[in-house]
Amino acid sequence: SLGYVNSSWGIFQEYYERVLLFNKSPSTIAWIGSVQAGFVAFIFLPGLLTGRLFDLGHFKIPFFTASCGLIACTFLTAECKQYWQFLLVQGLFTGSFSGIIYAQAISVVPHWFSKKKGTALGIVSIGSSLGGILFPTAGQNLIPLVGFKWTVRVFGFMMLVALGIANLGIDRRLPSVNVKGGLVNLSAFRYPAYTIYCISGITCYLGLYTMPTYLPVSATAVGMSNNFSFLLIAITNAASGLGRLSVGLLSDQIGEYCALLCNLGPLNAMIPFRGLAGILTFAWPYASSQGALIGVSLLYGIASGTYVSLIVAPAMAMGDVSDVGRRVGMFLTIAALGTLVGTPISGAINARTGGFKDPGFYAGEHPPL
Repeated sequence: SLGYVNSSWGIFQEYYERVLLFNKSPSTIAWIGSVQAGFVAFIFLPGLLTGRLFDLGHFKIPFFTASCGLIACTFLTAECKQYWQFLLVQGLFTGSFSGIIYAQAISVVPHWFSKKKGTALGIVSIGSSLGGILFPTAGQNLIPLVGFKWTVRVFGFMMLVALGIANLGIDRRLPSVNVKGGLVNLSAFRYPAYTIYCISGITCYLGLYTMPTYLPVSATAVGMSNNFSFLLIAITNAASGLGRLSVGLLSDQIGEYCALLCNLGPLNAMIPFRGLAGILTFAWPYASSQGALIGVSLLYGIASGTYVSLIVAPAMAMGDVSDVGRRVGMFLTIAALGTLVGTPISGAINARTGGFKDPGFYAGEHPPL
């Protein structure tokens, strides 16, 4: 279901620019996806509240409520006609419910895994890549046949099945602990590594979603068909799934042999691939053939998937498991600042310059950890 939210926005960006919201600038449209993907009360900030509730033992009811809300918002998106409606339903509310689901689901992992946490996170995050393959592929084939409204309704039925299975199968293992400090544990920032990692989350997210968001638009701009541009999103997400699982396995191996004292296994695996994602973002605007676009999409999917897979692993390791929900929620909330403004900034640069080279330079400058 999260593949619909954070891995498939590119197909909506392209369709809205071309059909539904053709009178709006790319930067303005991108705010829908950015609001959906991060900042106050959107995809990550609910983690601050639900992370705390998770530590206190409140899990099933918030997860079920958010699942129902996300499904309802998907069906309502099909009925939207004006920009403010898309911003409110697909941006604000879809992101809010997704944030609750994500924070709760990811916090369950350390309850069940300790030694192979990286591998477990990689397997969990593959679901987003799978959704990122299914939704663009379905959209590519359904929109010409049944139109936009029924295509989004089909998306809603797909999520009904996926979230129904999730609600039946997911659960926590360890007993709840009423740790001190309320919603925010400011003492966590006394640990320099945690503080630096939170700041790095902002810088990484400033550029992370620029290429996936504008890849279909840039493909059509150089003469590619709409079907091919939709296919690029599926290719990127398929490669991302491979990267997510591979880096999870790699981080566990590195963690066992060279990071026994400081829990740097995930970081050691993430840093080189995140750097590669930055280089590929620089190269993306110069891809003008089908082969070049497919190659860039494959490599970027693998490289970016490593970061998405293990993003919360260092934050989980920087404290006790009894406080993991709140600690992860604080990190995701801070990182969401970069998610909110990243793609609109790229869209504004695109509108001003008329191309994607400058947005690529801007986004590629923000890969460091």
